[in-house]
Amino acid sequence: MECNSPTADFLVSRVAAAIGEPARTRMLLSLMDGHARTSTELAAVAEVAPSTASVHLNRLKTEKLLKMFVQGKHRYYSLASRDVAAALEGLSFLAGTRRVKFRPSTPNHLHAARTCYDHIAGTLGVALHDRMKALGWISVREGKRSLDYELSFNGSQALGAMGIHVEEARKQRRRFAYGCLDWSERKPHLGGALAAALLNLSLRMKWVTQDLDSRALSITSAGRRQFASRFGLNAPD
Repeated sequence: MECNSPTADFLVSRVAAAIGEPARTRMLLSLMDGHARTSTELAAVAEVAPSTASVHLNRLKTEKLLKMFVQGKHRYYSLASRDVAAALEGLSFLAGTRRVKFRPSTPNHLHAARTCYDHIAGTLGVALHDRMKALGWISVREGKRSLDYELSFNGSQALGAMGIHVEEARKQRRRFAYGCLDWSERKPHLGGALAAALLNLSLRMKWVTQDLDSRALSITSAGRRQFASRFGLNAPD
């Protein structure tokens, strides 16, 4: 074996060292709830200066423990994979600790459902996004700066049956569908022309109604029935 060839024990010890530094451990454990966070937030979690946090985050990315994506002027970090989460879960179990639950600071009237530009955000938006993925309606193509989605045949048929003109959405001079990070949930909701068409349909069919004085959306009784029957989800209160 060549002397420069890394062995399994060396690779394991390098990853263990990256996890084992207390500030980096706090960062990683804070991300186990599945919510992405900015470097500023992770610096506060780790109780270190932003410049020090940047060094730690680069180390964690190098060891493929974190992934980063950009939305607007912000960089968001999340765990790189389920394997990373499973390893941290195992270590937490051995240590006899519990992770802290994410608590959003969003005003209550905006948390359940609201608009984000021209698409649905909040708990409802994230739930719709997750159900569309689970149903196989959208597939994810992960890019360097964002998550772009492609619509499957089944997804096109299902959304078309609801009254969404999928081909018209495709023709618009904007991104068709992508993951837009939700600032209260810190998980993606659906953005783009397809998401705008879904919001328009929801308003037109009175599945949701819009607050005239804010971005808040109210889910109607009809909307709850339709979201349950068409997407298989229970709309948030």
